[in-house]
Amino acid sequence: MRNTIISATASYLPETVVLNEELTQFPAEARPRIAAKTGVFSRRVAPEDACTSDLAIEAGRACLKRANFPPEKVQGLVVSTSSPDCMQPPTAARAQAGLGVTNAFAFDLNSVCSGSAYGICMADALIRSGRFENILFIAAEMYSKIINPRDFGTAPYFGDGAGAILFEAGEGSRGVIDSCLGTDGHMNSELGVFGGGTLHPFRRLSHPNSIYLKMNGRAIMEFALRRGSEIVRRVSSQAGVALGEIDCFICHQANVNILKQLAAILDVPFEKFFVNLDRYGNTASASVIIALDEAIESGMIREGSTALTVAFGGGLSYGANLIGF
Repeated sequence: MRNTIISATASYLPETVVLNEELTQFPAEARPRIAAKTGVFSRRVAPEDACTSDLAIEAGRACLKRANFPPEKVQGLVVSTSSPDCMQPPTAARAQAGLGVTNAFAFDLNSVCSGSAYGICMADALIRSGRFENILFIAAEMYSKIINPRDFGTAPYFGDGAGAILFEAGEGSRGVIDSCLGTDGHMNSELGVFGGGTLHPFRRLSHPNSIYLKMNGRAIMEFALRRGSEIVRRVSSQAGVALGEIDCFICHQANVNILKQLAAILDVPFEKFFVNLDRYGNTASASVIIALDEAIESGMIREGSTALTVAFGGGLSYGANLIGF
């Protein structure tokens, strides 16, 4: 049976590391709360003159190199981002040119932090359709450009980064086993950058903060635990694979307390959850792909492993993918 296998993964993090204690725009007594509240101790920040497609190009280039895959043979490029270079054209267009994947179609996907789940599902569907033999999927985010640096509710918790996966058509038991996606549009106002689109055009903005990310942290946490556990159970049941048989859980890296509570709700040992948010913070849709790459490189995921990815974010959206290696 034709399926979708992962030929290679890669990630790219900007060189600049910003520690919690370096966030001097916040009172010294407030900074310890960052780690206590979320488990984030540092994040990566891109150079001021960089843009999201620069991160996407670095991750995509590393992925193709690792797979020894010629850029001109890439048939499709899907870029997940909620912090695009600009409103239009798509960030994927500049990434396509920079990567030299000139024979590939290229488009953006925006499901905020759930972009990884949607992108994996989309790449799988395109390949299973029989129309395409390979898809390069990249998730790239640069939230340092869309958050108010003085907003304690967002600025300390996000970081910049990108991850990439090269998917190819294959056969056998490896590959994307199943995916589940969901959206609760009634909660669309709980997280987002609400200024600058047609709902709130730039010419009508009355407050400069409208161009920055806004987030109801408590509502997002409750949503993540409720919908995250639900979608994990759904994809597991749908695929006929018991949670206890899954070797590794790659969850959206937003808050270590969410991961611990999710593990408890699912009755899964927390040791099966890969965690890197302490070093990178929340890199939105890139977080799952970066974590997946690092889990493979660390040996936590190896040949014969089964991994489950789960994400949740703006929309509010959520999704999960079960993958065999």
